Amino acid sequence: MEDLNIHTTLSGTLSLEVRELYMHRCLQLAELGVGYVAPNPMVGAVLVCNDKIIGEGYHHRYGEAHAEPNAINSVKEVELLGQSTLYVSLEPCSHYGKTPPCADLIVSSGIPRVVIGTLDPNPKVAGKGVAKLRNAGVEVIVGVLEEECRELNKRFFIFQEQRRPYVLLKWAQTRDGFMDRVRTDVSEPPLQISNNITRQLTHKMRAENQSILVGANTVLLDNPSLTVRNWSGRSPVRIAIDRQRRIPDNFNLLDGSLQTIVFTEKDVENRPRIEFVKINFDSNSVETILTELYKRNIHSVLVEGGPTILNSFIDAGCWDEANIEIAPVRINEGVAAPFLQLQPVTYQNIEGHDWLFYKK
Repeated sequence: MEDLNIHTTLSGTLSLEVRELYMHRCLQLAELGVGYVAPNPMVGAVLVCNDKIIGEGYHHRYGEAHAEPNAINSVKEVELLGQSTLYVSLEPCSHYGKTPPCADLIVSSGIPRVVIGTLDPNPKVAGKGVAKLRNAGVEVIVGVLEEECRELNKRFFIFQEQRRPYVLLKWAQTRDGFMDRVRTDVSEPPLQISNNITRQLTHKMRAENQSILVGANTVLLDNPSLTVRNWSGRSPVRIAIDRQRRIPDNFNLLDGSLQTIVFTEKDVENRPRIEFVKINFDSNSVETILTELYKRNIHSVLVEGGPTILNSFIDAGCWDEANIEIAPVRINEGVAAPFLQLQPVTYQNIEGHDWLFYKK
C-alpha cells in the first residue's frame, strides 16, 4: 500500500514555503472552532487559485458543516474551483456521519489538487479520504505542518489513538506548596490563590475542554458550579467522583442545569441531565473512569479537584499535561499540593504568579 505520508510533488512550482503559508492559515481558521466542535476535531480549509485565496472555511460547531464545504461554498466565482488547490489541516472525511463525506464534495466540485496537514486517525477515515481523492484523479499531498496540525487537535488524536480522553491537570498553590487552608465544610471560604488574569485563564481552559472533573471533597467544601464565567464559550460536562454518594441534592453540581456525570459505588437512579455511573473503586478506578468517559464520547477532561483526586491521576500515570499556578504567598501550613517530578516545558510570570506547563 502506498505510504500516504510521503511528501509528493504537486504539479507546477508550488514550494514548501508556500504550502506552509497556506496551511498556517488553515490552522488559524481551525482554532476559531475551539470549544464548540468537540468531540470532532478543529479543522480549517483554504482554497487558492493563481496565488490568491478565493475561499475559506472552518468547522464551526459539532453536527454542522465541516471546513471543506464551508470553504467551497464561500467561493463566489465557482468556475475557479477547477483550477484551484484546496488546503485543509486534516484529511477530508470519506464516510457519512452527521454530514456527507467531504471527499465526495471535493471530487464533485472539480478541485484538482488537495494539500493536507495530517491524516485523520479515526478508523472510519484513516487514509480512506486520501485514497478516495486519488482514485478520482485528484492530486494529493499529505504532511504539511503535520506536527502543528496534530498539536492543534491533541485531544482528538489521543481519543482516537489511545481510546481515552485527553487528561489535563490544573491546580493553584502557594509558594510554600499548599492548595488551601485546612477546612471542614462549605461555610469556610477557600483560600483565594489566583489573580484576575489567571482566573480568566482557568475559565479559558474550561471552555476549551469537553469536561471538568472534581472529587466529592472539593464539592462539599466549595459547592462549585464548574461553569465558564470569566471567558466566552460553552461550559463543560461536569464530572464528580462521589464514591459514598455524599454530595447533597441541593448543591450546585446536582441542579440539573448542565450535563453531569457522577461516579459512585452506590445504586442511584439517574435524573434529567444527571447520570450516576456505578463503578468498582479498586486500583484501576482511574482507568475505569476514563474508559467510561470514552464510551460517552468525551474526548478531554480537565481535572480541577483537590490533591486526592489529582494524585490519583498522577499515581496512575493517567495524564497528558499539567498546568500549575504558583502564587507569591506563603501560609506555612494547610492542604499540601501534588508534586510532579518533572521540569516544566514552559514558564510564564503573570502579574507575579508563576504559570508552569508540563507534558508527560
